[in-house]
This record gives sequence, C-alpha cells and structure tokens, in this order.
Amino acid sequence: MAAPLSDAVRRLALPAAGLLLVLLGVAGGLWLGPRWTTPRDDSAEAGFARDMATHHAQAVDMAFSVRDNAGDEEVLTLAADIIVTQSTQRGIFMGWLQQWGLPQASTRPRMAWMPGHAQLVAGAVGPVLMHGMATEDELQRLRDAHGIAAEILFLQLMIRHHEGGIIMARALMPLSTRHEVVTMAKSIIDGQQAEVDHMKRLLASRGAHPLASLLE
Repeated sequence: MAAPLSDAVRRLALPAAGLLLVLLGVAGGLWLGPRWTTPRDDSAEAGFARDMATHHAQAVDMAFSVRDNAGDEEVLTLAADIIVTQSTQRGIFMGWLQQWGLPQASTRPRMAWMPGHAQLVAGAVGPVLMHGMATEDELQRLRDAHGIAAEILFLQLMIRHHEGGIIMARALMPLSTRHEVVTMAKSIIDGQQAEVDHMKRLLASRGAHPLASLLE
C-alpha cells in the first residue's frame, strides 16, 4: 500500500506546485488590485474564511484516515489531492484573517454570515456541524474501517462533505465584492463539483451509492 501512495504523491507534486502558485496569487490579490475596506469581524468574508477553514480541516482528516486504511490507487490519489489542495486553501484562509487584522477564532456562531442558515445553529445540541460535515461517530467508523469498506465510507462521506462546501461557497458569492474571496469561492465550487462527479463514479464501480444529496 505504501508504494501506490508514494507514486500518487509524486504525480501530484507538479500540479500541487502549480495550485500553490495560483492560490497564492488569489491570496495576494488584495495587494495587486484596488483597495477595498478591510472586512470586519462580522463580515461574510471573515465568517467564510473561518468556517471554510474548519470545514477543510475535517476533509483533510478524513483523507488521512482513508490513506492509512485503503489500498486502491485511485482512492489514494484522490486522498492525496484533497490533502494538498485543502491544506493549501486552509492556509490562505488563515492568511486572509491575519492580513485583515482579525482573529482566526471568533465567538460568533458558525454560519451566522450565511443568510437563511441561522436555524441550523439555533437550538443545536453539542458542536455545531456545518453543511456536509461528518459526525464524530462517522469519523470513528471511517478510522476503524479497512479495505473496500473504508473506500466506500470515505467516498460517501466526502461526497456529502464536498456538497456542503459547495453550498457554503455559493452562499458567499453574492455577499462579497472582494476579488480574491470570490475567486476562491468559484474555485471551490468548480473543483469540488469535479471531485464529486469522480467520487460518484468510484462508488458506482464498487456497487455502492452516495448518501442523500445536499444539493437536490
């Protein structure tokens, strides 16, 4: 299993380097473009950056879990891609907050920046899960699974997770005029939709089906 992962990481080295340059360009857009008012702590941009950073962190955690417990090269390649891409994007979100002079954590409720989503926070019991995020029980099941069972559960959870990320990115689009933030949201929508389509094909080849879609 170690060899396929090593091959997958090597294949991703050049694309990942290109992605890093693109995303750093997005992050630096604030300095290269016209000056905007710095986002406030209660802005959609700050909420999106914080919430999406947390959302991405769970995706990376799930990708590491399946990397350790699965053997299929396509799934390992997908997991490596998610680790590289979403870790890089998460770093950019944190960089934005630092650039804007805002704390990386906030006492504001999750998703408070998303119109019409306050009901998901009100009355919640335990940690508030954003769109598509796995529960702790689901994460533990993924850690305990092996082989094809791990691959199927990972694909099902990650499809739902990506759909949640798409919902969040779509919600941000009409709320911000900042080029770097809108560009990142569009990149997340396009990239994660492509991965959702790919994961659905991988599930079908295993005789399995996605969980109920969040986008339908």
